[in-house]
Amino acid sequence: MAADAAGAARIADNARGAAFMALAMFGFSGNDAFLKSVSADLALSQAVFLRSLVTTALIGVLALSQGALRFRPGRRDRGLIALRSLAEIGGTVCFLTALFNMPIASASAILQSVPLAVTLAAALFFGEPVGWRRYLAIGVGFAGVLLIIRPGSGGFNAYALWAVASIVFIVTRDLATRRLSPEVPGPYAALVTSVVLTAAAALAGGYEDWRPVAAHHLGALLVAGSCLVLGYLFGVKAMRTGEIGAVQPFRYTLLVWSMILGIVMFGEWPDAWMLAGSAIVVGAGLFTLYRERRVEQRRPAG
Repeated sequence: MAADAAGAARIADNARGAAFMALAMFGFSGNDAFLKSVSADLALSQAVFLRSLVTTALIGVLALSQGALRFRPGRRDRGLIALRSLAEIGGTVCFLTALFNMPIASASAILQSVPLAVTLAAALFFGEPVGWRRYLAIGVGFAGVLLIIRPGSGGFNAYALWAVASIVFIVTRDLATRRLSPEVPGPYAALVTSVVLTAAAALAGGYEDWRPVAAHHLGALLVAGSCLVLGYLFGVKAMRTGEIGAVQPFRYTLLVWSMILGIVMFGEWPDAWMLAGSAIVVGAGLFTLYRERRVEQRRPAG
């Protein structure tokens, strides 16, 4: 009976973790969609600055409530947090440049290759073991990205290359995060990154013409910032509730949310090439996750 109860509890936790992850991805896609909605009227740095003010304030309240502001990182962690923050700036600029100039679902689909890129980078730079099956899945996944981009074809959008460039920065950010000491509170690292991004956007704003901001712009940016924090909170909650193997696949619901928001808010219907490429990228990512879990299960304890 005890085993049955434990099994039922594990299933329930995995179901809640999966739901939390889906909500997190809704938050991230909502942030993208509402930022894109002001792109025709506001400069990039202006939109990022105003959105980041909201994000920084909300994360600051969270960090304060959890006592994270009292944390003092060591020299190694300070360097990693600085690298993480710089990579966040680069990733934000590249991805939003793509997002503001191409369908949201296409930009999000390209970003679904990030887990594959992280696996590859971890193998190349940190010597993490990756078998031939996962290398093959990574290659297939990147082929799916090429199918979405379609370089040399009539449907090619040069801004898609900005989305590809953002992957390099996002991988750098994720690897720096992975190397942080366990003592570093998540809200602390997130707050520092948000403050640096806000300052960078304010600095860049000095080189762009700021445009008039209407009430509906402020409303959209408030929703965008709130969605981003929602994504962060539920993402952390998901990883702490269910098993990684059960929760991680639901990261790909970001693509579903992005397609829905693209259709509803912008009338952007994905074409067959984009759907096929997305299916390949997601399939490769799920297979890589499956293989990582199998390898972890075979690894001797202790």
